[in-house]
Amino acid sequence: MDASVNWVGHSPHPALRGHIRRITGFRERTAGLVYRREVPTDTITLILSLGDPIRISSDTGAGTFTAFLAGLHEIPVHTEHDGTLRCMQIDLSPLGAYRLLGLPMTELTDVVVGPGQLTLPGWPDLGERLAAQPDWPARFELAERTLFGWAERGRAADPEVRWAWGQLARSHGAAPVGALASEVGWSRRHFTDRFRRQVGLPPKPAAQVLRFRHALHLLGSPGAGSIADVAARAGYADHSHLAREVRRLTGLTPSELLAEQAPEGAYPPD
Repeated sequence: MDASVNWVGHSPHPALRGHIRRITGFRERTAGLVYRREVPTDTITLILSLGDPIRISSDTGAGTFTAFLAGLHEIPVHTEHDGTLRCMQIDLSPLGAYRLLGLPMTELTDVVVGPGQLTLPGWPDLGERLAAQPDWPARFELAERTLFGWAERGRAADPEVRWAWGQLARSHGAAPVGALASEVGWSRRHFTDRFRRQVGLPPKPAAQVLRFRHALHLLGSPGAGSIADVAARAGYADHSHLAREVRRLTGLTPSELLAEQAPEGAYPPD
């Protein structure tokens, strides 16, 4: 069987765009096992399989799922399937997830949870209902109806946390955490507690993930230069600093990570 991968993008309803980064339909068929290393990102990932099991493992646990939520991570997560996978992936912003899921984001930090571990209306059989729909547009419409129901139950994040997260995201993690706490008028401890509860990570680790994602984006850009050049542009002290952070967050060196995630020769050497 020839390998094939198909993505179907969907623009979220305007009322959901503040909560959802993207919704994608995915189908993959290959001749054998498919393994992926999922590295830390700034989104909460909701996967809804249309019936095919996905095996997941990390330093915090392992399991087989047809639906799961993955919170913000500071560790890599390994996924594997048997060669056939149809699923919908919904990427939520951390504060959007706080509103939609109705729980502290700390309950998802560095873990993957299935439908039996959370109380969300319509989630346990949502994958089955999606699979029964005639096409992707109908599936997207059903998913959005479910998300609207979740949004009605949830509560918005604090304005102070929304502002601070926006500052960190726009600066790719460079905004000083102490200055953010001072600007909103909270003590550093109170700011850290509220931010961690509503985002999933404390401000400093969240900033480190944002900076890592920015560096990874730069490395994949045309004319990125050397990894040392990218380290300087992304706000790391030097090449070694970037290498240590990549190793901590992914378990790989920068060169190993780039080789694993992209075709040979797509990125510059160390």
